[in-house]
Amino acid sequence: MAHSIHINQRIRENAQNISAALESHMMTIFAPDARKELRLFSAGEAAELLGISTSFLRKLHFDGKIPDVHTTPGGRRHYSAADMIEIRKILETTAKTSGAYLRGRREGDKVQVLSFLNFKGGSGKTTSSVHAAQRLALKGYRVLCVDVDPQASLTTLFGYRPEYDFLQSGTIYDAIRYEDPLPLSQIIQQTYFTGIDLAPGGLMLQEFEHETPQALMGNIQPPFFARMAAALQEVEANYDVIIFDCPPQLGYLTMSALCASTGVLITVVPNMLDIASMSQFLQMSADLLDVVSNAGANMEFDFLRFLINRYEPNDGPQQQVVAFMRQLFGEEVMVSPMLKTTAISDAGLTQQTVYEVERSQFHRTTYDRAVDSLNLVNDEIESLLQQAWGR
Repeated sequence: MAHSIHINQRIRENAQNISAALESHMMTIFAPDARKELRLFSAGEAAELLGISTSFLRKLHFDGKIPDVHTTPGGRRHYSAADMIEIRKILETTAKTSGAYLRGRREGDKVQVLSFLNFKGGSGKTTSSVHAAQRLALKGYRVLCVDVDPQASLTTLFGYRPEYDFLQSGTIYDAIRYEDPLPLSQIIQQTYFTGIDLAPGGLMLQEFEHETPQALMGNIQPPFFARMAAALQEVEANYDVIIFDCPPQLGYLTMSALCASTGVLITVVPNMLDIASMSQFLQMSADLLDVVSNAGANMEFDFLRFLINRYEPNDGPQQQVVAFMRQLFGEEVMVSPMLKTTAISDAGLTQQTVYEVERSQFHRTTYDRAVDSLNLVNDEIESLLQQAWGR
């Protein structure tokens, strides 16, 4: 006679096994303190991020205009993200035009709030949002990442373990919940990545989806679509850019993020199945946004862009899909696609991004191709921010 399986018990055992394995994996990578550190950057990388030539960077050191940095016994200079912020400030004091090196908000500029979203999982949403956040931080912007996904992949990439660190409290849920919400400043964590703070995600966020129908019936104010924007108001003066990593569904969490956003980036994998599901997603979004707009939500975006993800330039059908999209949406499709590359998935094995790993850990052409692709995408996003600020 076949043994029956008690499904609850099996699921719980599997969850505990995965959790223990992940704990062991994290300790292996980051032991003994199980916290990540940001690497140093070469002179070539620092110069590219600062927007100057390596020879000019050398001259600044030679003339004693910028402080000394970490130097190897062989005489090679390496720069921390904090070093680059200091150098930016020094360069800005001698620049002919204001904001040449400090490119963030100026007086009168509103904070830029970007939502990365898609209806489907696996569209590269978290990968896109974390790389955009890191590139902007390395270029001197003050960035807040808000993980609105109960799965909390973005939070994990910043070296936290949501299933341990934020099981009961400490997520963005605490700042938007209906009963006794906490100030967002109490939730925000400083990350190891200079220039990036994090409002973590976690399973507790699912409660917001469950509680909102009841809150709507009880007319609890502010309504769900205004709660995220209200929470951000307390801290927005501290940041140039706020980035939402939204869950892969069109629920109350995604809607609350959208209603707080100034720009929207929809990640798309270029195949016909994904385009078909995106069509449904856009239709549903429009219908729901109509409802919240009529209820008083602000639906004015500075820009909306489709970000082509996992693009293989030599794949004929993909080329056709991208051409179809460009014909359909025109300039709303970003010029630069995010190329499909093993570098992103290989870096992910150690819960890192391509910007965090050393070039020496990869085949040189694989690494350079990935970084060049990411830089083109993220610098295009930066130019959208600058345009929104009227520059």
